Amino acid sequence: MTEPTNWLTAEEQAAWRGYLAMLRHVSTSIDRQLQDDAGLPHGYYQILAMLSEAPDRTLRMSRLAEVTMTSQSRISHAVKALEDRGWVQRAPSTEDRRGHTASLTDSGFAALVELAPGHVAAVRRLIFDRLSPEQIVALKDITDSITKPNA
Repeated sequence: MTEPTNWLTAEEQAAWRGYLAMLRHVSTSIDRQLQDDAGLPHGYYQILAMLSEAPDRTLRMSRLAEVTMTSQSRISHAVKALEDRGWVQRAPSTEDRRGHTASLTDSGFAALVELAPGHVAAVRRLIFDRLSPEQIVALKDITDSITKPNA
């Protein structure tokens, strides 16, 4: 016998729908800003940012997929597109022969430096300029609670 469904309360349903609307609004707006500025989807920008923060601006492809929460096939496609622009370079891993690494090139880093101010301004306008300092702390607490692995 199946357990009865624990339906959302009216308040939970409103919060869920608000979250979905916010997610679509922010995601669409950020993608539009990056497409307008560089013809680049947000996921590609995230790859550049993650590589810029890595030691030697290099990550294993599998780790890059993890930190961007992207599948291996999507990360391969995205890295190929960034390679075509000369912004990322892929190479066999020096640690083992099975894996590959992705490295941010100097021109990729320069592109990121050029794109970052517009991206940060959009994030600030869409999210942080609308929140009080207390709401920012609450947002961080909420996102940490939702994204941390279940204990």
